[in-house]
Amino acid sequence: MTDAPPQTPPKRVWPRYVLAAFLLFLISSAWWISREVRRLKWMKANRDTNALLLPARPAPADMSWTNGMVWIPGGTFWMGSEDGQPDEKPIHEVVVDGFWIDQTEVTNEQFDRFVTATGYVTVAERKPNPQDYPGVPPEKLVPGSIVFKPRPDITSLDDHFQWWEYVPGANWRHPEGPQSSVAGRAKHPVVHVCWYDAVAYCEWAGKRLPTEAEWEFASRGGLGRQPYVWGQEQTPGGKWLANIWQGKFPHENTEADGVRTTAAVGSYPANGYGLYDMAGNVWEWCADWYLPNYYEQSPRRNPPGPDESYDPNEPGVAKRVQRGGSYLCSDLYCMGYRPSARMKASPDTGLSHTGFRCVRSR
Repeated sequence: MTDAPPQTPPKRVWPRYVLAAFLLFLISSAWWISREVRRLKWMKANRDTNALLLPARPAPADMSWTNGMVWIPGGTFWMGSEDGQPDEKPIHEVVVDGFWIDQTEVTNEQFDRFVTATGYVTVAERKPNPQDYPGVPPEKLVPGSIVFKPRPDITSLDDHFQWWEYVPGANWRHPEGPQSSVAGRAKHPVVHVCWYDAVAYCEWAGKRLPTEAEWEFASRGGLGRQPYVWGQEQTPGGKWLANIWQGKFPHENTEADGVRTTAAVGSYPANGYGLYDMAGNVWEWCADWYLPNYYEQSPRRNPPGPDESYDPNEPGVAKRVQRGGSYLCSDLYCMGYRPSARMKASPDTGLSHTGFRCVRSR
């Protein structure tokens, strides 16, 4: 027998799907490498501006409006007083949410910036509308405001009209009348601003007037049921802590506190929240309408004030609330510098002892 010739091993044939997958891998790799090369070249050519093409981060919130303001955390307090006037009763528990409030009363220089920016003309600088004053001679309808000018013959404090006089030409630029000015009083609180003027300023500043509850909560500075914004004693250590009247009102002012009329804001110690002049200096407008019995029906949380107004002393005149007292507040008359004390005036009325400060919610 002869040996059989050696057999050649069969040629290995790759399955078609394997070849197709291999070719696809080669093509994909070549495409990926080409793309990365192009990307790296582009980044190198645009190195200085590439950061601009990254996703933008949100800009931080603009909080510049809080300059000169203090954050008052929300809380619960007892509003009113059992020892005060009838409209301060009943004392009741109130809850307010947190808010920002101006550290001081709005000053002449701040109000001047508003007027310069907007061209705003205060109510005291406008000629009265004859339709609002029927029967008044036209020559009497001139711009002006109400100034503290007590008559010399006052023997009783029953009639407050005895020490107020409408003075033509009196306004925020001329607090005592046309011959006066605010020169040297840039840091004093602006006066002769009516409620409408205060609202206009607040809107320009992106703020608002405080509610009566917000104002009282802030004025107490964290002290509950105390008669003064600084505590229990009227003159601790023999020192006056607010710009009010000392002496026999309305003629004798001993100026024991060192000031006769308005004082520059911040001249007296701040309260527990770091707020200045929450007692004395000038009355401050609030957002609320005035009702003497509102405390009997006000909601417990964030009371907004009533929807209507009534003052039993002037039944036909709707009025807005004022708080804080002024340099004219006397222990012999109103003691309006107590944190619970309430005052009111018609919203179109400016006086020589009335100003305001603003608030804003979070």
